[in-house]
Amino acid sequence: MSHIAIDAREYSSSTGRYISRLLKYLDKLDTGHDYTVLLKPKDMDKAQFTNPRFTKLECPYKEFTFQEQIGFLQQLNRLNPDLVHFGKDHQPILYPGRHVTTMHDLTTLRFINPDKNLLVYRFKQGVYRYVVKRAAHTSTEIITPTKFVKNDIVAFTGVDPDKITVTLEAADLITDIAEPVASLNGRRFIMYIGRPTPHKNLERLIQAFKELQGSHPDLHLVLAGKLDKNYQAIKQKAEDEQITNIVFTDFVSEGQLRWLYEHCAAYVFPSLSEGFGLPGLEAMMHGAPVVSSNATCLPEVNGDAAHYFDPLDVQSIADAINEVLTDKQLRARLIESGYAQSLKFSWERMARQTLAIYNHALQQ
Repeated sequence: MSHIAIDAREYSSSTGRYISRLLKYLDKLDTGHDYTVLLKPKDMDKAQFTNPRFTKLECPYKEFTFQEQIGFLQQLNRLNPDLVHFGKDHQPILYPGRHVTTMHDLTTLRFINPDKNLLVYRFKQGVYRYVVKRAAHTSTEIITPTKFVKNDIVAFTGVDPDKITVTLEAADLITDIAEPVASLNGRRFIMYIGRPTPHKNLERLIQAFKELQGSHPDLHLVLAGKLDKNYQAIKQKAEDEQITNIVFTDFVSEGQLRWLYEHCAAYVFPSLSEGFGLPGLEAMMHGAPVVSSNATCLPEVNGDAAHYFDPLDVQSIADAINEVLTDKQLRARLIESGYAQSLKFSWERMARQTLAIYNHALQQ
């Protein structure tokens, strides 16, 4: 019997679905190890476990801070677990114990967030570059969500590919009752949900939508997600260019998201870089035809169940969307194959693979 600590500080963040689903299934699957789950104070009540071997511990140390490097390090040293699983690559770089790290992608190293101070962001990118390389070399095992990310990590850090295991993620069926978005009832629309950071490529999507308006004047583009500074800037630019029929929903509930997936004419995934790309798979699970960028891992995850375009070419984006809007046979095929594709992925299988990685790491 071993003691495993899991860094779950990302539990309820926008990228926290991975760690929350991992914990959900480990709670059911593993009765052989003792677990300490490290959570931010706000998540202590959200994370619930039925397995008596699971203990929650408050971890107030924010990511990418000196407190993480000092306070979190001291907390881990006091715990003295047999193994730590860091759910992301940020971690105390001086931690001496055996650990496993999940590396979701290297997008942060390649794109600027215009919502942040440029000099500060560049400095943090430099620190992050060092942390990623060190974490890759000090980790007993590395987990990635796709083969693309595995190969990217190997190329960037020079680590042995044999220490990296791919554990594919999965989509979740939304069980909340579908709740119509009132402003879209009865309208034909294509959609995207997620953050508006530069690698999401929304400005080219908007230009492609503008191109489509000539042949589809009643079509709407729905951009769903919290209306932060980046979204506000994109919205203002669209207004300045007098591009109409774009709906910025701000935050949507799970029921509203289900309704959007179920009623959209197409889900469009224009991203320049992803580590897995859950929204596209989630859209497929809810019956939406997916039109996707052919960049990074997206063809690996979506297979033949998406209609692809070059994300750097506005005309390519517009043409691919138009083909799905106008070709009934293509649309029907994408809906059928998309649903089948979404069922190939399993959070439980991911958790079983991760447990096997723990057991292997504990023997090193």
